[in-house]
Amino acid sequence: MTKSEILARIRAEKVVALIRADGPASLLECSRALSAGGLNCIELTMTTPGAIELCATVSHAMPHALIGLGTVLDADTARRGAEAGARFIVTPAVRPEVVCACRELGVPVLGGAMTPTEILASWELGVDVVKVFPAEFFGPGYIKSIKGPFPKIELMPTGGVTPENVAEFLRNGAFATAAGSALVSPKALAARDWAAITERAKQFAAAASAA
Repeated sequence: MTKSEILARIRAEKVVALIRADGPASLLECSRALSAGGLNCIELTMTTPGAIELCATVSHAMPHALIGLGTVLDADTARRGAEAGARFIVTPAVRPEVVCACRELGVPVLGGAMTPTEILASWELGVDVVKVFPAEFFGPGYIKSIKGPFPKIELMPTGGVTPENVAEFLRNGAFATAAGSALVSPKALAARDWAAITERAKQFAAAASAA
């Protein structure tokens, strides 16, 4: 897939499912549970031990899904993630070396930022989408406020996104959203309650579609 095709798919699906875990056990099954619920854009974070190897495993086992690597802080990790099959790279903050590496690789990069100054700086570095993080402190109205002076900057709120507010984030101008613990709860992941995760994914997918 080309960069534009990957970004178009993220925009169309509207919700990136973010998986954070203490270890790699059963994360393939978690990814399958999310997919069964209608969410196929999945971000595996580097805070999970063995995340790059897991990215390769999930990408191979689920070719229909769009697997990304998150919490990427340096260029080497971005390159290794892309080589392992990551279709997109996500940072939690403004990381110029990561953006530069992704542009060289032709891989979409979603760069973390919060304030107007950070958001503009990240966009000018060349991120494809600005990950507004943590979004729960300002809510959907913040996206609308940022889009006022920066209408061309694509924004993806992350943190605090729920089935109750995902549509409002989108209606206020979000390119897409990303959901972590509100979607994949640590309790459900630890219990391997895949049915609960699938049901939660369905709720997110339905709410996003309603936008």
